[in-house]
Amino acid sequence: MTPGMTIEAYGADALPAEIAAQVAALEAHAWPGAGAGHDPALTPRAMVLLDGSGAVAASLALLYKPVPLAGRTYRAAGLSSVVTRASARGRGYGGRLVAAARASLAADPAVDVALFSCDRELTPFYEAAGFTALPGAVLIGGTPRAPLATDEPGFDKNVLAAFFTADPAADRAVFTGARIPLHPGTVDRLW
Repeated sequence: MTPGMTIEAYGADALPAEIAAQVAALEAHAWPGAGAGHDPALTPRAMVLLDGSGAVAASLALLYKPVPLAGRTYRAAGLSSVVTRASARGRGYGGRLVAAARASLAADPAVDVALFSCDRELTPFYEAAGFTALPGAVLIGGTPRAPLATDEPGFDKNVLAAFFTADPAADRAVFTGARIPLHPGTVDRLW
């Protein structure tokens, strides 16, 4: 990493105001009109890559919830709102932050699986950070009464994952090709 750069993680209620404002500005620039913030029920954590001056070069959110599938409830975490400051793109900062998020989740005994969707063209970016695509998998977001699936017309998404269970290959097989009931709610319709 470039000298002076640091990665920091914060619970949503512990994010310093100056960093929160920078993250909100990055997200507003990347997704105009999308709104800000995450559902507190998903226990959001922010991870940021700070440059040598203390400015946010990249940020992401980690969201958590149980996911029932195939008779088991997995403790899942998802990546959301992954963004790099426009002037800092192309330097590998986003990839470093995503790889650090994966390492943090792998070290967390309360997480069985990291699971999220991304635009298909971003799949190699996430694979370089240690995630793998789940062929045929579909995340069902939104709510049970108002679902939002990653295979709906107009979406061009892949589902990616990393498994931190005792038998990752068996659990990957459970998720591959599955319709996964994420249902994060109305604030975070997908993560």
